[in-house]
Amino acid sequence: MKFGLLYEAQRPFKGKDIDWNKLYKETIEQCALADRMGFDNVWFVEHHFLTGFSGSPCPEVLLGALSQMTRRIRIGFGVCILPAHHPVRAAERAAMLDQLTDGRLEFGTGRSNAYEQIGQGIDPRNTRAMWEESISMIPRIWQSEEFSWEGQFWTVPKRHVLPKPFQKPHPPMYLACTQTESYDVAAEKGIGVLSSATFATNILAEHVKRYRARVNRTSPVGAVTNEYWGNNVHAFCGTNNREARDLAALSLKTFFGPDKPYIRDRVNAYEQLLESWGGVPDHLKADFGRWLRQSDEAHKEQAAQVGISLDSGPGAARAAFGQMDADTLCDRGIIIAGDPDSCIRGVQLYEEAGVDQVILITQTETIPHERALSSIEMFGKHVIPACRAASRATPVAAGA
Repeated sequence: MKFGLLYEAQRPFKGKDIDWNKLYKETIEQCALADRMGFDNVWFVEHHFLTGFSGSPCPEVLLGALSQMTRRIRIGFGVCILPAHHPVRAAERAAMLDQLTDGRLEFGTGRSNAYEQIGQGIDPRNTRAMWEESISMIPRIWQSEEFSWEGQFWTVPKRHVLPKPFQKPHPPMYLACTQTESYDVAAEKGIGVLSSATFATNILAEHVKRYRARVNRTSPVGAVTNEYWGNNVHAFCGTNNREARDLAALSLKTFFGPDKPYIRDRVNAYEQLLESWGGVPDHLKADFGRWLRQSDEAHKEQAAQVGISLDSGPGAARAAFGQMDADTLCDRGIIIAGDPDSCIRGVQLYEEAGVDQVILITQTETIPHERALSSIEMFGKHVIPACRAASRATPVAAGA
């Protein structure tokens, strides 16, 4: 199992008062520590206009700084929003970073959401086709001495696009997947998965299995097939098992709050989350299960008597989401949290599901910098070595 960190670039704040200077310096300090503690990857998102949720509109700037402040850890776009960039410029930036890191770059891609797309003058209806065209162009740019292109969205006359990447034939490519349909798209293109969807690991295993069955039967868009699966997961490791679990659970629930981009404007978002998390746990069913998917007047009146609003459709699902306890979230693998032993068990759930890398979300608006540093150190000192030792001790099956 590999270990990564995902950065939205968040820190605790009040209102709209964000200390950007501290945010970026704290982020770099955490990544430098991760490099020393044996983490395999750091990944940076690209988001725009999301006050408080993400301070990473230009991940290549932070990646450029880290290229000279780290020595071993791989650095990744998690992701580059392809419709927002000319493919030539995206290819150039990635190749420069790959050269600066002596071949430590990972190239994740995505499309973002309508709110961000419209803010940049991009028609959301075109973004799938724009991503398709760009992901076809970029590996060809990297491998061609002279490149030209005539497509639906971009035209490039014959040009020498420089530099070329350090890695040959080119850096690994991925697709960010927030919906299960995206796993099929990644498989069709022969590229890796960076999954932002949260699942109970027994449900996640089925998606990984389906993806792996398809990805090697397609013609890859790049020079080689990349079947790597990285999975984002909220995580916190501490000496106090109860406190660490509760802290990670709060971080997760804040991340998926009703005003957040992964939830806002999505119909039945909380119902979908609960389903992906394995459903309402037994100890909550008596209070919430009977209200799910119910919206007639009789149910509304009964629900109101116990403090649940069904006026917006998913009111009961949101209430059940809020009541999901940290132990259930850990037991189902939805978060990796607790003391080192608890975190080791959480990582094992992802390994059993077929995931190649757990990409930990530790820096959030509910976890201060010093606590994030302590969690990174705890993972590095206790969890990562134990998981690697267990992997080395596991015998390889004959014919594997």
